[in-house]
Amino acid sequence: MPDLTETPLVLVDGSSYLYRAYYAPPHLTNSKGEATGAVYGVINMLRSLLKQYQPTQMAVVFDAKGSTFRNEMYAQYKAQRPPMPDDLRSQIEPLHRIIKALGLPLISIPGVEADDVIGTLSTQASLAGRSVLISTGDKDMAQLVNDKVTLINTMTDTTMGISEVTEKFGVGPELIIDLLALQGDKADNIPGLPGVGEKTALAMLQGIGGIEDIIKQAEKIPALGFRGAKTMPAKLAEHADMLKLSYELATIKLDVELDQTWQQLDIQPVDQDALIQCYSEMEFKRWLAEALNKESDSSKATQSDSTESTTNIQVEYETILTEEVLDHWLKKLTEAQLIAIDTETTSLNYMEAKLVGLSFSTEVGKAAYLPLRHDYLDAPEQLDFKVTLQKLKPILENADIRKVGQNLKYDMSVLANHGIKLSGIQFDTMLESYVFNSVVSKHNMDDLALKYLSHKNIKFEDVAGKGAKQLTFNQIPLETAAPYAAEDADITLRLHQTLWSKLSSEKELIPVFNDIELPLISILSRIERHGVLIDSMLLSQQSTELAQKIDELEQKAYTIAEEPFNLSSPKQLQTLFFEKLGYPVIKKTPKGAPSTAEEVLVELSLDYPLPKIILEHRSLSKLKSTYTDKLPLMVNPQTGRVHTSYHQANAATGRLSSSEPNLQNIPIRTEEGRKIRHAFIAPKGKKILAADYSQIELRIMAHLSQDKGLLTAFAAGKDIHKATAAEVFDVDFDDVTSDQRRRAKAVNFGLIYGMSAFGLAKQLDIPRNEAQMYIDTYFKRYPSVLTYMEETRAIAAEQGYVSTLFGRRLYLPAIKDRNAMRRQAAERAAINAPMQGTAADIIKKAMISVDQWITDETQGEVALIMQVHDELVFEVNADKADIFQEKICDLMAKAANLDVELLAESGIGDNWEQAH
Repeated sequence: MPDLTETPLVLVDGSSYLYRAYYAPPHLTNSKGEATGAVYGVINMLRSLLKQYQPTQMAVVFDAKGSTFRNEMYAQYKAQRPPMPDDLRSQIEPLHRIIKALGLPLISIPGVEADDVIGTLSTQASLAGRSVLISTGDKDMAQLVNDKVTLINTMTDTTMGISEVTEKFGVGPELIIDLLALQGDKADNIPGLPGVGEKTALAMLQGIGGIEDIIKQAEKIPALGFRGAKTMPAKLAEHADMLKLSYELATIKLDVELDQTWQQLDIQPVDQDALIQCYSEMEFKRWLAEALNKESDSSKATQSDSTESTTNIQVEYETILTEEVLDHWLKKLTEAQLIAIDTETTSLNYMEAKLVGLSFSTEVGKAAYLPLRHDYLDAPEQLDFKVTLQKLKPILENADIRKVGQNLKYDMSVLANHGIKLSGIQFDTMLESYVFNSVVSKHNMDDLALKYLSHKNIKFEDVAGKGAKQLTFNQIPLETAAPYAAEDADITLRLHQTLWSKLSSEKELIPVFNDIELPLISILSRIERHGVLIDSMLLSQQSTELAQKIDELEQKAYTIAEEPFNLSSPKQLQTLFFEKLGYPVIKKTPKGAPSTAEEVLVELSLDYPLPKIILEHRSLSKLKSTYTDKLPLMVNPQTGRVHTSYHQANAATGRLSSSEPNLQNIPIRTEEGRKIRHAFIAPKGKKILAADYSQIELRIMAHLSQDKGLLTAFAAGKDIHKATAAEVFDVDFDDVTSDQRRRAKAVNFGLIYGMSAFGLAKQLDIPRNEAQMYIDTYFKRYPSVLTYMEETRAIAAEQGYVSTLFGRRLYLPAIKDRNAMRRQAAERAAINAPMQGTAADIIKKAMISVDQWITDETQGEVALIMQVHDELVFEVNADKADIFQEKICDLMAKAANLDVELLAESGIGDNWEQAH
């Protein structure tokens, strides 16, 4: 299931919920006798979604009046449905008014259904890498589920990702349309194939594949053995047109022409006055009181509590087209106390992006755009690109002229493409927002402007268009491009003033920004632009080997099962595991069927070979598609290297993340995963040097808890897992067995992540009471660890956040949640975050220290090329590798002063795996 810790784009099937709320009790009316139950039900569901997921983007989608394109395809489509009841129709208008007053985008497109609008938006967003949550009770929507799209039914409080869809329907999302087409849909009057129900449809889909495959391989159907299988080929041939029509009717349209893109679905501020009026009319007393209280609170808010409103600021934006105006701005920039800068480019890919123009602001409300490469038809004459950049270069490279920007790492990389080394970076609004509150999931300029300035920026789509017809910035006319670009610089300056004021009021956050995050901007830019060298031929060879292993695993599975089957089909696995092979039922689905979810397979694999084979099959398939197939395609043709993007403002704990490609998730615990690291190679005359911290989070735990037992063990240089085993199992250190050490290691790391006795029991495959005994004994031997954990939970509950050793904060909104699961998850995070966050801070400080040494002393003989959690990876001159190795480990060890010595371990090799 997609990771919903990332704030998702929420798309609500308003029509589905409208009907369900109408027919569900209680059937409410106001004092005038007007029906209000459907409105109450839908709004209650929306409020629940807003509270649970706290989205910044959302849309509520309704069917429009009139027929749709499906009625033109098939006149009987939904023809059996009765007309909408009058007391339901009367609730639509007030419902829409309340939704709009809540600031939620509302969409209704004539000629298509709500499903089609949701399908279009979810597809666009998921392809862009955005997590999407579709709130619906409609089973047809299961066809939209993918690794980024999840369904939630708020009335049953159930969510469905890929595995849940497969478990519920017997086929994955990719075959839902085929299932609906074969068996038909009485609710929508989709005819289907005569005489085919769910069991028959599943038998064909699971046995052969989709409808196209079934038709092409109709001769295989009789061998499937279901009732009526022998006559099915003739039936398919006879009703092929009806089946094709059913497929088209069941297919959700993914290319509806919309007036807005998913990026434009920002939740707007609540219109409190309109909301009060609506709630008053509907006589929703509790919500009305809540709205009135909020209005009262708002009017009493002090200046420091309110956000800066920018709607009344008069702006003066200028376009620089002449030498005279340029000279005026060059003088202004040279004399300014602080410059807000922003680049406009041809691409979001920093390695491919070409500079189109720059914008500047030195005071609120005043900004200028300098176009350099607008090349549309009839574009006005612009200043000479090279000459103008040469004039700007001394300002941009002057470290004494202070600059602020939004995500300046990107601007720095783009300017580097043109031979300019951006210096004087003093502030970055994205990082100011991130350091102030990392749990706010979106730190982009548009969201920050809305949140902190109550200002809605001009959207890129407003000036560039959208979809396939979207223009690159160099193609946009200046009359629309210039205000957009100038506003970016102006809003950046305003955001900085607001955010820096907030940061300055929390003194411990200033060093986090100044000493950790800000210096990383230039370091990460250099790492990214340097890139990593990979052996594409080796990866191709590994892909071939993986394909062979995947095939071998399938054959092994068939042999054990004594029949071929679909390794990805929960229905087939259910029948095979629990009926044919007699495996024990570990867990059941909500419908009461035996579950074949991954956690069940893991447990079964401890005793049976087939589940283990299936898990390995899935793992290798993912490895092949994600890495060995994909990495060679990502090699930059100009540099011959792969260039990732590191993100400073993603992970709440302060950790860096990377994407396109994600170099931080390459597996290390499997042989096949480690082989991929063989393909990360050193160029001629160089070596790969990898250095990582040894047990850093356990060392941080020892420091934070001040537990004497842990401090003593680390001070003596003991193997901490062996030392823990000696304490927990009450044996001499030298007598600890490898199995005891393994169990102690699970306890050590499990407690850091808040693992319960139940979780430890599952991991070690031992009884729960035995796991609890290990934990109890651990806390007896290391009592200060337990004290630290209890105190941390209490502090988190009291102040709503925990801090790292260096002052970074992690806010925990769910720490007092009434829902026990969410509250317990927040408590686990409270315990782990100070350790994981402190480790993230330390590796960042190490990067800064090492980078300074590289710059000052190595004359280009050392390059930092990757950061992977607690590990730094370098390219170094081969003849000095040993010398550099010692220096790097020493610098990493001195990155923080703890009561436990930090230890960095390293290796050298021709590739990453050899060095690891």
